Amino acid sequence: MLRLRRRIVSHILSSSSTSTSAISPLHRLLSASTAPVSPNPSSFAVEEYLVDVCGLTRPQALKASKKLSHLKSPANPDAVLAFLSGLGLSSDDAAAVVAKDPLFLCAGVERTLVPVVDGLTGLGLSSTDIARLVSFAGNRFRYRSVVSRMHYYLPLFGSLDNFLRALRCSSYILSPDLDKVIKPNVVFLRECGLADCDIAKLCYRARNILTANPENVRAMAACAERLGIPRGSGMFREALHAVTFVSEERIADQVDYLKKTIKWSDTEVAIALSRAPMLLKKSKDMLRHRSDFLISEVGLEPWYIAHRPVILYYSLEGRLRPRYYVLKFLKEAGLVDCNMSFYTVVTRTDKYFVDKFICPHKEAAPHLAQDYAAACKGEVPSNFRFT
Repeated sequence: MLRLRRRIVSHILSSSSTSTSAISPLHRLLSASTAPVSPNPSSFAVEEYLVDVCGLTRPQALKASKKLSHLKSPANPDAVLAFLSGLGLSSDDAAAVVAKDPLFLCAGVERTLVPVVDGLTGLGLSSTDIARLVSFAGNRFRYRSVVSRMHYYLPLFGSLDNFLRALRCSSYILSPDLDKVIKPNVVFLRECGLADCDIAKLCYRARNILTANPENVRAMAACAERLGIPRGSGMFREALHAVTFVSEERIADQVDYLKKTIKWSDTEVAIALSRAPMLLKKSKDMLRHRSDFLISEVGLEPWYIAHRPVILYYSLEGRLRPRYYVLKFLKEAGLVDCNMSFYTVVTRTDKYFVDKFICPHKEAAPHLAQDYAAACKGEVPSNFRFT
């Protein structure tokens, strides 16, 4: 066992460019782990080992120990911890790995983990990169197939950072069959006009779309097309996100709600959804509150909103109402053109809005910035109480 541990250290230090700061804890761990193992195998207390050596909390250790009841010696867990330390994982990071996947302690270091590191290093990943992947990949890192998957994913996502972002959104992305599930879905999405960067962005928002049954992905694309958004158009990715894992019944119910609440005709609903398909995933209460404000208080017509439906995306308290108050105040004070479009004011960035509608009026309306800030917090300053 001592020979094995020395081989692990030698391999890690020679192949993963471990820093000096990471080498020291590795040596300390190996030094501690060379202590003689009790001659009585049954004396190995898994739960205590998880707490005292791995750094798990007592509840975590109790839960994890149920999966490790077969362990009779700390030999392999010691080697795994040395391996993780050699990659540069802190004790807290290693504890998180073990808590997430207790069976990681049973992985074969020379048989599995070292070859995986070799393969990932061959793909251009540094030891720091690999350590980050270990933290997010969970039990999938214990399989050599992770190398072939990363060989495919890195070019698709463009960088390890992009892939890890997708992995955080969906831990299953390393699980399905690459050839029967992932690759067919990617090929189909490309046929729909999505570039690889679009597919990556879709994965961040529409979780598990790459891991879904390819027939289901095709059905989602067909549903998106029925919204009046053709494949290859710039809006198709958002349309696909809007209908991903949403039933036909749910879509039909949302369409009926839009028609009844905003008084849209079939034509107006079709126009709105073709320009803002994510309305299908907005809550009914949110749609009701925002449309009520825009129609009753701002005075917008339903047809006007249908042709500019993204206005319904904006927060009522954080943007719509405060900016309406400012615009109305400025119009009544004669400080802006009375024909200034509320839609234009709403869709501008925060910086543009402040620079254009707040800062130029410091002398004529010295209270305006303070009142606007208060309105964004849900208050209604006296200057914004119109009769």
